[in-house]
Amino acid sequence: MNIKDRIKQLAQAQSSEFVKVRRHLHQYPELSFQEHHTCAYVRERLLEIGITEIESVAKTGLMATINGKASGKTILLRADMDALPIQEENTVEYASQNNGIMHACGHDVHMTSLLLTTKILWELRKDFSGKVKLLFQPGEELMPGGATLVMKETAHNALGPIPHLGQHVMPNLPAGKVGFRSGLFMASMDEIYITIIGKGGHAAVPEECIDPILIASHVIVAAQQVVSRMASPKTPSVLSFGRIIGDGANNVIPDKVTLEGTFRTYDEVWRTEAIEKLTKLVKSIAEGMGAECIVDIPRGYPHLKNDVELTHAMKKGAIDYLGSNNVEDLDLWMAAEDFAYYSQQNRACFYLLGVGNTEKGITSGLHTPTFNIDESALETGGGLMAWLAIESLA
Repeated sequence: MNIKDRIKQLAQAQSSEFVKVRRHLHQYPELSFQEHHTCAYVRERLLEIGITEIESVAKTGLMATINGKASGKTILLRADMDALPIQEENTVEYASQNNGIMHACGHDVHMTSLLLTTKILWELRKDFSGKVKLLFQPGEELMPGGATLVMKETAHNALGPIPHLGQHVMPNLPAGKVGFRSGLFMASMDEIYITIIGKGGHAAVPEECIDPILIASHVIVAAQQVVSRMASPKTPSVLSFGRIIGDGANNVIPDKVTLEGTFRTYDEVWRTEAIEKLTKLVKSIAEGMGAECIVDIPRGYPHLKNDVELTHAMKKGAIDYLGSNNVEDLDLWMAAEDFAYYSQQNRACFYLLGVGNTEKGITSGLHTPTFNIDESALETGGGLMAWLAIESLA
C-alpha cells in the first residue's frame, strides 16, 4: 500500500475518535488569549499520540515537533485556538457549555484536524524525511493577533523562513471539497473607532443642541467616498460600519455617538492613504457641524498572499488526494486572518476546507450563533493536511 492510501486509511480509521475530540473542544470554548484549558487539553492529546517535543508559545499556544526518519526540509502546520463572544443557539448535545462563548469560526475544527494530522504523521514518521512543526496558535480573533506573538518567540524565529500551511473552514463549500487561490487571497483589516461628541438636550429644542446622531449619519454616508471616489476601482476595498451607539431616547438627543467599523483592502500603500483620508474626512465633517471628533484606527492585520509556487504544488497535491472534482479555485475573500503575518515573511499557503451540507441543513455562515459543520470534513481536513505535509517534504 502506498503512503497516500495509508494516510486515507488512517484518517478514516481515526475519524470517529476525532469527532469526539472536536465535540469536546466545541463544548468548552475560550476567548482570545484565555485558552488555558484548551491548551492543556491539546497538550494531553499530543502526549497521548506520543509527541514529547512540545513548547509553549504566546502563553496559551503550543509548538510541537515530529521528526522524520532523517534530516531534511521543515514545514509548519498551523491551527488557531480561540472562540468568539457569541451565545450559541444550536441545540446539539455538544453545544457550548461556556455562556456567551462559541466556536463560531471553526477553530475547534482547525485544532481537531491538526491533531488528526499529527496522529497520522506520527504513525508514518519512519516513512518520510524532514521535520514537521505543529503550531496551535492562540488569539486569532483579537488584535494584535496571536501570530504576532508567536513570531516573537525563539521557537518560531529559530525556524527561519520555511513553508507555512494553514486551513480554514468554509460552510459555502460542501464537506469533502477544498479550495485554493494563488497570490492575493484575504484582505487587510483595520478596526475603526469614532466618537462624536456634541451637546445633548431635549429633542424639542434641537437648536440648543449639537446633535451627534445627525452628525454621525452624515459621517457614515460621506465616509463611503473613500471607497467609491478615492480608491482606484482596480483595488478592492470595503468600508463597513457595524455598530452605532447613541444612548439617548425618543425625546433625548445624546451627548455623544460612537461608531465602530472596519476597512479592508489588498494594497498596503492605499491602505495607509485610505486611513489618513478617512480620518481627515470624518473629523472635518464633525468639526464643521460643531462637534468634537475622536478617531482611533489601530493598525490591524495585513493582507494574506499565498505563495504562487507553493500553492500550486499544494493544489496539485489536493487533486491527487481528493480528485479534481473536489478541489475548487477560489475568488478573493475580503475577510482577514492573522495567518497573513506568516505569509508576509514566509512561503505560505492558506486554503479552505468545505464543511457545509445543505441536505443536513448545515448552511449557517461563520460568526453566527447557528454555525456548525458536517463532521465528515474532519477526515478530509486531517488526511489532506498530512498528505500535503509529506508531499512538501519530499
